[in-house]
Amino acid sequence: MRVVIQRVKHASVTIDNVCKSAIKNGMLILVGIENSDGKEDIDWLCKKIVNLRIFDDENGVMNRSVIDIDGEILLVSQFTLHASTKKGNRPAYIKAAKPDISIPLYEQFCSELSSSLGKSIGTGTFGADMQVELLNDGPVTICMDTKNKE
Repeated sequence: MRVVIQRVKHASVTIDNVCKSAIKNGMLILVGIENSDGKEDIDWLCKKIVNLRIFDDENGVMNRSVIDIDGEILLVSQFTLHASTKKGNRPAYIKAAKPDISIPLYEQFCSELSSSLGKSIGTGTFGADMQVELLNDGPVTICMDTKNKE
């Protein structure tokens, strides 16, 4: 699994001109799922995400987690995170998992991330045409891939 985490002041996802989810202070997370991903990837990411110290403490040092600040999370699926641009100018998405694999993993990730955070998270709709808006705070943007844990 590959994620892009952005520290945000606010973020939202809109589908067909209707706001599906919106958050205030916290994280917008884009997730790409590939064929070889499984429960161990979800477990590792959930632990890392909720404990990632990217929020400022009283001294302006990034020393607090999303849990510490009682922040929110918006999780949006994005298969294009697995784009291969090695050949030509049109990206290939060979590594991106097909819906029969990725939908159950995305739903499980949503559930377990919510549990790890201790409250509901916002989500997009898998496979929908979504408009995502955010105000990146910092900016702080972090990429993680479970295939590069070490």
